[in-house]
Amino acid sequence: MGVDAGADRVRILWNPESGRGRGARAFPRIQAAFAAYGLTDTRSTRSAGDEERLVHEALDDGITTLVVCGGDGTWSKCAVPLARAASPARMAFVAAGTGNDFAKNLRAPALDPEAIARMVAEGGVERRVDMGRVDDHWFLNVAGFGFDVAVLLATKRIPLLRGSSVYLAAAVKELFGFDGVDVAVSGVPSLMPTQMTRRLMLVFSNGKEFGGAFKIAPGAKVDDGALDALIFGNAGAFARVPLLAGAIRGTHLTHPLVAHHAGGRFTLKFRERSFLEADGELWQTATPEAEVVCMPSVLRVLDTAAQT
Repeated sequence: MGVDAGADRVRILWNPESGRGRGARAFPRIQAAFAAYGLTDTRSTRSAGDEERLVHEALDDGITTLVVCGGDGTWSKCAVPLARAASPARMAFVAAGTGNDFAKNLRAPALDPEAIARMVAEGGVERRVDMGRVDDHWFLNVAGFGFDVAVLLATKRIPLLRGSSVYLAAAVKELFGFDGVDVAVSGVPSLMPTQMTRRLMLVFSNGKEFGGAFKIAPGAKVDDGALDALIFGNAGAFARVPLLAGAIRGTHLTHPLVAHHAGGRFTLKFRERSFLEADGELWQTATPEAEVVCMPSVLRVLDTAAQT
């Protein structure tokens, strides 16, 4: 449905550190695009984790549309408190990060600040989208275990690259260094739920892509009430190369080492507490057992209308 733009209260939140400084470089253009429509209420993060405070301040101030300029990490850190508050406020996305993956699931052109500013000024279309959680850790786009965590840690040690090349370089490095993780998976029909097996990676995806280059769940929809589980069997280093190449192209679902199932709830049992990556943030499970759950329609986003 359309939004009554006349009654809308818009605030623009931006993260200057997103995309290894891309947020700061992009903001003058973004600010000018919104100012052209009289939208000048802006706030900037000042330190890590500042997004939650800024979201709650916006809700206290009666903001009805929160435009978030950043990447997947910034978007997630705003979406989680917004959804947890069960707020009627909507979130709009302007891409200024590394992968900018979640926005690829929407029709709005997140890479075009002028087009997003026009959409917000004209009211746009409200959509309800899903999120996921691992125990108490909510995520917007994707959560991963195993290889995914190793790649995240490796990106921190690659200071010179930017954009999707950071993830690709880290992934290639870890292909030859990661040992795998022992886990039993419940909720994927093709897998024995009590069988502890060494896996390369487990990914639970709300959206289609992650890492800026990987089409990890080509058929995923952010409003279907399900998460796409991708369970990658372990293999030798050179056998992993076609798996990685397939994930980049989105052809990996037919690979014999990949189990795929879209569902609402999964249970994982590890030998010990496990690290996980959720929208680029590193967490650890409270116990060796973790529950992964889809939370349908918990976040309101502003989008453009479908083309007819």
